[in-house]
Amino acid sequence: MAAKNFKYALLCALVTFVMAYPIIGLKLVGEGTEVILVNADPLTLFLIASAVVLVFVFQLFREAIMGALGRLALPTPNLKLPEMSQSRRISLERWGILALFIVALVWPFLVSRGSVDLATLVLIYVMLGLGLNIVVGLAGLLDLGYVAFYAVGAYSYALLSEYFGLSFWAALPLGAGLAALFGLLLGFPVLRLRGDYLAIVTLGFGEIIRILLNNWTHITGGPNGIGGIPDPTLFGMEFGRRVKEEGNVSFHETLGISYDGSHQVIFLYLIAVVLAFFTWFVIRRLIRMPAGRSWEALREDEIACRSLGMSRTAVKLSAFTLGASFAGFAGTLFAARQGFINPESFTFIESAIILAIVVLGGMGSQLGVILAAVAVTILPELAREFSEYRMLVFGAGMVLMMIWRPQGLVPMSRPYVELKQEQSHA
Repeated sequence: MAAKNFKYALLCALVTFVMAYPIIGLKLVGEGTEVILVNADPLTLFLIASAVVLVFVFQLFREAIMGALGRLALPTPNLKLPEMSQSRRISLERWGILALFIVALVWPFLVSRGSVDLATLVLIYVMLGLGLNIVVGLAGLLDLGYVAFYAVGAYSYALLSEYFGLSFWAALPLGAGLAALFGLLLGFPVLRLRGDYLAIVTLGFGEIIRILLNNWTHITGGPNGIGGIPDPTLFGMEFGRRVKEEGNVSFHETLGISYDGSHQVIFLYLIAVVLAFFTWFVIRRLIRMPAGRSWEALREDEIACRSLGMSRTAVKLSAFTLGASFAGFAGTLFAARQGFINPESFTFIESAIILAIVVLGGMGSQLGVILAAVAVTILPELAREFSEYRMLVFGAGMVLMMIWRPQGLVPMSRPYVELKQEQSHA
């Protein structure tokens, strides 16, 4: 047994070295007209060697290490708190969400412009995570091409504003509707698929959309993308220094205040807050309705779902369509925030990040998805000096999460009724 563990540990260490050294330990350096391959700095090489040794030691003594970790007991206070009634819990949840909404509306006026812009990106990922949570977390359909609906929403606004002169507010429902239509079209071919086959088809769909946007140069601009996407207006008031559209007025001149570039950033953030809370509210209501129950029934057992008389076609199509519509909302807002989009903003890695948000937060858990979206978006910005190792740390975090807490940060919970057993009297 010891020799077998040694061989397996040595193999794992070798695989770690083969995967880490060429990617992290080697760099391409240009010298004149030539490009040469050199080793990375000594610190990077030391970290690679430490990782190889760590993997070897862990695999060699895996049983002992995991047994020791399993025997660790966290100190918990010996308190028996009274169980909160369901009505009180719902009441506290509503007041808590209302307080959070008020804080979110006031917060941008107390922080810097960069923090507000980052918070807007966080809210976009919150919408994406909540939308994918319908498909993956509630309905149990593994979708690896969710970024395609995100791209449809963004390009819908860009193309409608460029060719038809539509405003942000007119393109917002249209972008969500077109994304929902694409979700409906994707739902039909995958009705009979599940598991890995479903994931492969949805992955191919996402790549088809990206390649189509990249090659349809006379309409989408191809790799050059689309620029000059107009900013949202507030009742015809623009937030720029000068008015761009005929018939509009300037925001700062109308209110008689000095121009400030942060006004536009704050306005986009407030739109994102409203859309994110709208997404959360709609999905929360759907979960408590028969539609949400049918999604969960499909996730738990498709055969039992069909035996209960539920339409598998309607359940799957509703999950894909509604999930895609919220991605369309997020894509439209993303295009307005960036002012420029191209196909490179909608690669497979975006789908992977959104899926990771759902898995890390907890399948089906709205609160968990929100917390995971905040963590995945903000943590890389707080550690920019480690940006080269972002995906490495991200992957390691996923592995650790799956080992020690596979149910996610905040597992989904449902109210239930526990019946007391009657004691039989002999």
